[in-house]
Amino acid sequence: MNWLIAQIKSLYELLAVIPFIGFALGWGIGYAWFRDKKKSIRLAMDVTTLLLIGAVAKLWNLLFGSNFGFWLIVLVLLIAVGLLGGYQNRVKGAIDFTKIARIIWRVGFVCLSLLYVLFLIVNLGVYVIYTV
Repeated sequence: MNWLIAQIKSLYELLAVIPFIGFALGWGIGYAWFRDKKKSIRLAMDVTTLLLIGAVAKLWNLLFGSNFGFWLIVLVLLIAVGLLGGYQNRVKGAIDFTKIARIIWRVGFVCLSLLYVLFLIVNLGVYVIYTV
């Protein structure tokens, strides 16, 4: 059992280093399974969002020297769920949690992708400046 957990952890670490490999892998598996490009892109976005959470958190921790990156991302996602839920409750009178989760997860994909690229460039710049 420990071997299986170690293998899953290693696979996650490998895919989290470059999350866009996970996107391509998720898209390929989704397209082979569904034979629909739209569904396979959605699946790839969902898988990549999970990978981006870990990658952006690690880059945040490296850049700012803290261990708060993961919890900050979780906090922002929960605040976004609360705000969108309150808005949906005011407008429609009911909350559709599945729709809220889907919207937040997909918007999170876009935001985390931009943060990943930004933090990667900044971390590389910091590394180059301090090693030269």
